[in-house]
Amino acid sequence: MSATGDAGRALLLGCGELGARIGLGLDAASRDVVGVRRHADRVPDPIRGLSLDLTDEARALPDLPTDVLVVCLTADARDADGYRRTYLTGMRRGLEAVARAGLPRRALLVSSTSVCGDVEGDVDERTPARPERETARVLHEAEQLFAELLPHGTVLRPSGLYGNRTPRVVDQVRRGENPDPGRMTNRAHREDAAGAAVHLLTRDEEPEPLYLVTDDRPCPAGELRAFVAERLGLAMEQVSFNYGDSTLPGVVLAGGSQQTAAIGASVRASRPSSSAASWTSLAVRAWACSAPVRVSTARCSLRQTRRLSLPCTRTFHSPSP
Repeated sequence: MSATGDAGRALLLGCGELGARIGLGLDAASRDVVGVRRHADRVPDPIRGLSLDLTDEARALPDLPTDVLVVCLTADARDADGYRRTYLTGMRRGLEAVARAGLPRRALLVSSTSVCGDVEGDVDERTPARPERETARVLHEAEQLFAELLPHGTVLRPSGLYGNRTPRVVDQVRRGENPDPGRMTNRAHREDAAGAAVHLLTRDEEPEPLYLVTDDRPCPAGELRAFVAERLGLAMEQVSFNYGDSTLPGVVLAGGSQQTAAIGASVRASRPSSSAASWTSLAVRAWACSAPVRVSTARCSLRQTRRLSLPCTRTFHSPSP
């Protein structure tokens, strides 16, 4: 066993939807990938599943040697207590089990742009974290704990993730819900967040301590819902939006702007060859790959300061109406 863990091994503390995508990307990069999950039978091949409950303090964890570490946990409940059990108790136990076997060469924690809070204007990696929701405050604590135990590690903050099932915005539109339509919204496809993580873990250059990951088309939430309504074939007069306490007009024009059309179109990427793949947005709009991947963004208008150049190899499809 080396001082920096087993060479060539990648360990996933958490192997849910996003963690599994990261693991598959690391496997494609010739890593021997082990995924820790409560139920190892739910870990997809060729990732090797390891059944462990990180939150069960009554059971000691084995030493977990690794060269590359990914912490991509899912809270066992959507409240602050569930986040504490998972991101503070569970993560600490997992990191200590890794450290007993030797510090990993690369380490990455998947957090969220929710730690940025509801701020005005642009947000980037230099923006101080001001979490408002209790769960976001726990995530920020987890980032600090991760940095304390693995000071050479990297924190990844994706914006609103989609790409595993029918997006929530589709259900909102079908129910006629349009809360806070003027609020800026930012999205990232899970495949793109996974691609950014794999890139940071496998590139030659040492990564920075923090990256925000998002697409490059923030837009008002009401504009996005109007665009989705159009793509679902719902005329705006058929959709009775409930604006709640909003002071904005009660009419949203269908069609939207280019920002809306590209929402959810994943982080666009540059491709060295001329055969550019296409990306499909949340509402079935295809876009050619032409720009570097945007690694930076949050809940208002997120602005990048760091760009990663990732190969574009996939075509995404939105769910059928």
